[in-house]
Amino acid sequence: MQKRVLVLALFLSPVASLTPATADQGMWTFDRFPVAKVQAGYGFAPSRTWLDHVRLSSGRLPGCSASFVSPQGLVMTNHHCAVNCLAALSNKMQDYVASGFYAKRLEDEVKCPSVDFLQLTAISDVTKAIAAATVGKSGRALLDARQAKERELRNACGQSETVRCDVVSLYHGGVYDLYRYNRYADVRLVFAPEFNVAQFGGDPDNFNFPRYDYDLTLLRVYQNDKPAATPDYLGWSKAGAKADELVFVPGNPGGTRRELTLAQLTYLRDVDLPRRLPATAEYRGILEQYQTEGAEQKRETNETLFFLENTYKELTGEQQALLDPQFFGQKVEEERALRTAVAKNKTLQAQYGAAWDELARVQVRKAQLSASEQFVASGPRSRLFSYARTVVRIAAEKAKPEAQRLPGFDDASLPLSMRRLQARVPVYRGPEELQLAFWAKGMREGLGPDDPFVKTVLGAQSPAQWAHALVAGTKLDDPAVRLELLNGGQNAIDATTDAMVRFAVAIDASARTARRRYEDEVTAPESKASELVAKARFAVMGTSIDPDATFTLRLSYGSVKGFPDASGTPVVPFTAIAGLYRRATGADPYELPKSWLDAKPSLDVQTPMNLCTTNDIIGGNSGSPLIDKDANIVGLVFDGNIYSLGGDFGFDARRNRTVAVDSRALLAGLRTVYHADRIVLEIAP
Repeated sequence: MQKRVLVLALFLSPVASLTPATADQGMWTFDRFPVAKVQAGYGFAPSRTWLDHVRLSSGRLPGCSASFVSPQGLVMTNHHCAVNCLAALSNKMQDYVASGFYAKRLEDEVKCPSVDFLQLTAISDVTKAIAAATVGKSGRALLDARQAKERELRNACGQSETVRCDVVSLYHGGVYDLYRYNRYADVRLVFAPEFNVAQFGGDPDNFNFPRYDYDLTLLRVYQNDKPAATPDYLGWSKAGAKADELVFVPGNPGGTRRELTLAQLTYLRDVDLPRRLPATAEYRGILEQYQTEGAEQKRETNETLFFLENTYKELTGEQQALLDPQFFGQKVEEERALRTAVAKNKTLQAQYGAAWDELARVQVRKAQLSASEQFVASGPRSRLFSYARTVVRIAAEKAKPEAQRLPGFDDASLPLSMRRLQARVPVYRGPEELQLAFWAKGMREGLGPDDPFVKTVLGAQSPAQWAHALVAGTKLDDPAVRLELLNGGQNAIDATTDAMVRFAVAIDASARTARRRYEDEVTAPESKASELVAKARFAVMGTSIDPDATFTLRLSYGSVKGFPDASGTPVVPFTAIAGLYRRATGADPYELPKSWLDAKPSLDVQTPMNLCTTNDIIGGNSGSPLIDKDANIVGLVFDGNIYSLGGDFGFDARRNRTVAVDSRALLAGLRTVYHADRIVLEIAP
């Protein structure tokens, strides 16, 4: 605990250079990439052909990024991005998360349940179409009109089980683009190392550098039960990158909030983060205690605890950034400058001047409705509950005209939801009870014991009693039961006595009402006012800055470079395999698997292991390739350093760093440690 406090105190150091003009800042869309800026800074101008090739070679997995690394559909990503697949394929007898996996033959590659790979094939600007549909509208009418137009655009795009189309809002409504994806639903596991080396260093090393991780997984996409042909793929650099070399990261940053107003940032600092941080810490403690009960309990919750620890550190970093007086002072200055520029122009002031005050008003209402939105509208984060709510809502929404359905239940989206419901993914009842009981406890505290919704949920039971009865009384962990409910429709939902389905039905009306109220009183006015601020920013600055990240494909550029640590001592940008062995203690989280211990005499321990660069990334970029100007892989992104945790709100090129596995270490591990010869021949012949 003391070490974490000391590390996070580093965020209190000066960050005065956090401005839109910072060198190397930017998560740029492929159709608006700042070619001239890169050429001016690095002497290389990516051509349209180069950009299209990199875009088609890149992809998206659930929550992560990835890339094609061979013409036969081989996909590279992080181990922690594929841990859901590894866990789903594991059981008490064989834990692939811990032991790793290697398909020595093509026919040994195993399908990952409920995993899609998305390849962005086309981008088109639909801003005018959205604007025409929503002109003069506000509130619920604006939301309904926008959703209807987006549904129309998606359907016209040809959305299907093999094609996905999304309308993407950029610059908080300043631009709307239509993204068309190839969707690969047959994704198979090819290779994964052991957990101990993929996540070497665990939570103590997370978001730090130097690092010594081998955070790699290889998958393959299939079409018609054969490896998909993928003519656009990234080549492999056997020589790796050099210090100060220009490098790029194509990937899907999950979300930034650099364009938020001071009122919105204040809400995050004073309301949202103080609520989420202690809850995350408390649930982490519950899981840690559960893991002490036995090896099986540890296996069941390892994945969840890993991501929870990651989330806690991210949230802490965000809070420290927003509490930093210099950082927040910079945000104050940026907003003052923009509002001053708007006020000097009577036309701009008349159109956009009131938007900041409207956003401040909405934040007050957002705070008032936050508990209702979290507990009533959203419900518990439980796999079993998610299954129940989905089958309940599919039955209800299918009976309505498509235009009146909830988002995500249109005809094009339903097949994907149904396929996920039928996927054979293991559900562990012990952790489900913990999660449900924790949610119910938080609900009672957040809404109050006399709240009607609390009484509807718990009745006379304690949170633990309620959760136990709910899990004991459901069979939704069986895909056959879920399929039977799907096929039976509303009649099956009405007739079932399954406890989780009955709970989902009991709270559905309240959840829909709470969701609609939140959309009417928060989402709609905040969206409208944010769009006005975005248009004001456009009028003053144009597209000289990149849009906030939206978990859509972006391209960042930077260079291989170290950084000064808290004492000002330079940190070099490369580590070597030798450091992996020096850091190993034989005890978790610095315990190396036997494969790496046995391979040590055969390895060149001076081979670069991990590296850091000035590329601008955020969560969601995990699994992104790190490439050179020849579009060859020089690394695999898996993390950022401790200073990058404030990157949600701004970027500091002096210290914010992307952390990646070096391409040379990736090859050395595959060839010398795992003897994965067929893979080595495929990616680096």
